[in-house]
Amino acid sequence: MLESALKYLGAYRFYEGRLKAQVRDDGIPSHIGIILDGNRRWAQTQGVFRGLGHEEGANRAEELLDWCHDLGIKTVTLYVLSTENLERPSDELKELFVLIEGRLRRLLNDERIMRYRVNVRAIGRLDLLPNSIIDLLKAIEEKTAKFSDSYLNIAVAYGGRAEITDVVRSVAQDVKTGRLNPDAITEETVSNRLYTSYLPNQEPDLIIRTSGEERMSGFLLWQGAYSELVFVDVFWPAFRYIDLLRAIRTYQKRRRRHGK
Repeated sequence: MLESALKYLGAYRFYEGRLKAQVRDDGIPSHIGIILDGNRRWAQTQGVFRGLGHEEGANRAEELLDWCHDLGIKTVTLYVLSTENLERPSDELKELFVLIEGRLRRLLNDERIMRYRVNVRAIGRLDLLPNSIIDLLKAIEEKTAKFSDSYLNIAVAYGGRAEITDVVRSVAQDVKTGRLNPDAITEETVSNRLYTSYLPNQEPDLIIRTSGEERMSGFLLWQGAYSELVFVDVFWPAFRYIDLLRAIRTYQKRRRRHGK
């Protein structure tokens, strides 16, 4: 058993090295978005409790920080919990909130955040979350506010339609009070009011979705208009460094024209 495990590990490391050699340093995406999908289905296939699927998914998300730093990816946006997810059964939501709170406490004291100088923010309708989670998110944002080497965006209680609706409401209010002339509204007006407006690069170069599903599910609808999409046939808890490398290799093979 041990011999087989060592052989597998050796083969994996060899393949990982080959993949890294195929990924060009000059073509690394500056900003990637990841839809973390498949936690519950992974648990079902493994014959374990649903909560373990979410737990393993959270483990992968923590590992991802190292992978992205290793590759030189400056900005990462993770789709952790959608507004639609908040309609799940109360017992599952309770599990998720307990898990999210626990991982945020770890993130608050994660030395990698300080070492990599990561600016961490949450995007979404945060008022829909428990106060304990809101307080932790605020603490993390305050602690990392001065960092700009890299960015980690946690999309939680997030929905693309909800984000655009909030922008429309903001613009309408300014028009109503006379602070904004309707004729002066531009795409930049909208971009400057998005949840991600603080980022140096709001638009992901690459969006990855795991679990084999091929849809955006409301993720960064405005920002991702010209993002390259890669759909990975792996449940999120089973996502590996080599899966990220494959996705970037696919991205690098494409010619980005932005509609031109």
